[in-house]
Amino acid sequence: MITVLLVDDDALTLELHRTYLSRLEGFTVVAECTGARAAVTAILERPPAEGIDLVLLDMTMPDGTGLDVLRHVRARAADVDVIAVTGVRDADVVRQMVGLGVAQYLVKPFPFAVFRERLEQYRAYRERSREASGPATQSEIDAMLGALRPAPVSSVPKGLSTESLERVSAHVRSHGPVSASEAAAALGMSRVSARRYLEHLADSGRVSRAPRYGAPGRPETEYRWQA
Repeated sequence: MITVLLVDDDALTLELHRTYLSRLEGFTVVAECTGARAAVTAILERPPAEGIDLVLLDMTMPDGTGLDVLRHVRARAADVDVIAVTGVRDADVVRQMVGLGVAQYLVKPFPFAVFRERLEQYRAYRERSREASGPATQSEIDAMLGALRPAPVSSVPKGLSTESLERVSAHVRSHGPVSASEAAAALGMSRVSARRYLEHLADSGRVSRAPRYGAPGRPETEYRWQA
């Protein structure tokens, strides 16, 4: 189980992220903080047996910034992963956070599908890190680092939206293989719309198509993530 510290000065945001995490397998929230100083204390002074694996870190708080938190934590060599979850888009801030070792930089606002995709990428990274024992091979290193990279989304044809394409992509990646009917029901869209997005992903090589047998009538097409 991946233990998570939530850091944000907005109570509604903390509640939202807590709810999002409750919908994902393998994560549990063990602490929440509304300020920079409290976050540093929670990370550095928590007993080793109750350690924190991952911090979802806001950038702007009344008593400091996410950069302040991360600098203090890295100066003490604390072994904790950090995903920045923030509305700050300043390129210099992003560069500094990357230099301090953030695993992801997630810009608010975002739908649950994007949050789920990034957290599942992080979980895959941890799983691959554990599987690599002793000196890692180049392929193992590439797999670990590749797990943290968002899957590229092809250019969106006319009539399709980038956000809906990301939602469909994340659903297939997490729950595939799926049919157009199953994706439509899960995502709250029409079967025709879901099939258009799935066919676009198949045409661009992101998913594979295969007939699904076992039900009366013509076989249904199912789509499986290829990355």
